[in-house]
Amino acid sequence: MPETDWSISEVAKISRVSSRTLRHYDQIGLLKPAWTAHNGYRYYQQAELIRLQRILLLRELGLGLETIAEVLRGQTDELQALRTHHRWLLAERDRMSQLAETVQSTMASLSEGKAYSKGGTMKAEEIFSGFDKNPYEAEAIERWGEDAVQKANASWSALGQEGRQAMMAEADAINQELAACQELGLTADDARVQAAVERHYRWIALGWTPDAASYPGLAQLYVDDERFRKFYEKAGVSPEYLLEAIRIYAAEKL
Repeated sequence: MPETDWSISEVAKISRVSSRTLRHYDQIGLLKPAWTAHNGYRYYQQAELIRLQRILLLRELGLGLETIAEVLRGQTDELQALRTHHRWLLAERDRMSQLAETVQSTMASLSEGKAYSKGGTMKAEEIFSGFDKNPYEAEAIERWGEDAVQKANASWSALGQEGRQAMMAEADAINQELAACQELGLTADDARVQAAVERHYRWIALGWTPDAASYPGLAQLYVDDERFRKFYEKAGVSPEYLLEAIRIYAAEKL
């Protein structure tokens, strides 16, 4: 075998992408191996490794697998896609910067022993600066805890007006894609449906990062809570359909 060929296990090791993910990329046509041996083993060459590099870059920018495939096929304006996700990266940078400033102010006040005193150098209001209140906050705290709600509020505040608009636009786009998948009769484990769920997970993770248990738990709330049910049904998405798809995603990816 020429030295320019790498087995799937070797590619998985050097790229830190699981063999299972590489096989999935092959199945959906995103990354085909250079050739396949008679025993079914996949082998990759330099061109495939470079393509994988681009796939991983686009994933880091938040693109779903379907969009990545379109970009690589040249059917989607790559520059426009990068501009959109560049705005998301800038919003995330600003959010972290604001959090860092808040922590720095708290540390400075704590060092003086006055952070929480009424006459201290840091006012009580400043400790909670940026946490927008909403009528469902008490309920959210009861469900997920105060720490999770505070982090979510900070993330939302740090986005700014443009970032919030982009976030809501992404939510609408995700729902439209899920509705289209459902209309086509695609099963919950279909690659296109799972790509939409991945976008949904990344959208949720902008304010809170759920795990393999809490992500399906959130989807169960979409089914059980009438307010969430009406929201998704209005968008043409069955909450049960989304729940099934999220359960599959969580089991395989989280």
